[in-house]
Amino acid sequence: MATNPEQEEVVVTEAKGHVRLITLNQPKKLNVISPKVVYLLAHNFEKWEKDEDAKLLIIKGSGRAFSAGGDLRVFYEGRSSKDYCLEVVYRYYWLCYHIHTYKKPQVALVHGIAMGGGAILMVPMKFSVVTEKTVFAMPEASIGFHTDCSFSYILSRLPGRLGEYFALTGARLSGEELVAAGLATHLVPLDKLSALENQLVSLNSGDESAVKAAIEEFSLDVQISQESVLNKREAIDECFSKDTVDEILESLEAESRKEGNGWIVPVLKGLKRSSPTGLKITLKSIRDGRKQTLSECLKKEFRLTINILRALTSGDVYEGIRALTIDKDNSPKWDPLTLGEVDSKKVDLVFEPFEEAYELNIPETEEQRWTGKYEDSVYA
Repeated sequence: MATNPEQEEVVVTEAKGHVRLITLNQPKKLNVISPKVVYLLAHNFEKWEKDEDAKLLIIKGSGRAFSAGGDLRVFYEGRSSKDYCLEVVYRYYWLCYHIHTYKKPQVALVHGIAMGGGAILMVPMKFSVVTEKTVFAMPEASIGFHTDCSFSYILSRLPGRLGEYFALTGARLSGEELVAAGLATHLVPLDKLSALENQLVSLNSGDESAVKAAIEEFSLDVQISQESVLNKREAIDECFSKDTVDEILESLEAESRKEGNGWIVPVLKGLKRSSPTGLKITLKSIRDGRKQTLSECLKKEFRLTINILRALTSGDVYEGIRALTIDKDNSPKWDPLTLGEVDSKKVDLVFEPFEEAYELNIPETEEQRWTGKYEDSVYA
């Protein structure tokens, strides 16, 4: 196998034959998605889709994590420079579309953490293989951000009100729960994951039936516990169907007092610690997502990300990152401090479309499939 050793953050291995392998390779940083990683991913996804000799793409993470998502420190470091992160944001949303619509089979081998933007390299794949050690979450709302990287599209299509629940609470799902929820395709024991990878490389084929059969040789049947949140649908649907975040909290308070609903107490505590602005933006995004196409969701999320980073409604995202990853005091000072103080007009403002030339350029035809890159945009 030939590798590109100079690419420290992403190791690209072109296996002999028809298999192409990407390894996210920043184990000490939990394989965060840095600007360089975004660029390399987009470059290789395009190259391999166009390469007739490339039949199967495999992606994995080194160390104890698959990917912890976007590099929040990059956002924080750019807080005083307008649109400091616009290029990487544009590139990643453009890449998200191509991951969802990729023309060749992809297999994600996912162990450890798969959160935020890192999970986009798992959920939309044709085959997403998780283990008993996999942990998934979308915790962005809690730090004043929003459910991004196409997850307003993905989560809004889950049964009932699970989408609102996962987006607002940032609740964690195990590997078993991911398969049960339809966010992953197979559960394979961690100690069998390397053997599966070797089998897929040896298979040397992009035939979906053959790839699926190879994965199923190592797969386990999924059995979620009675205590799993996926078995709390009745209460979740009741509470998270309410029109506003305030009403959701009121409904949760009422449900928490019922026998057998003690699991709601920590959920409520988490929501009350979260950014009020982040919660309101996220709820609206998930609700809108139900009526939007993938392209519409990505364009919306691009606008939300840029407007939130511009602190158009609030600087909560920077305060949330500071408290979580910079000072690590876990004591954010939200502004505004309460749900009641969040101006609904300001929330609506971050959803307003940009002028057409400034929108994320999603290809509309097959001929245009790999056009619309950042380099071709008005931002470059």
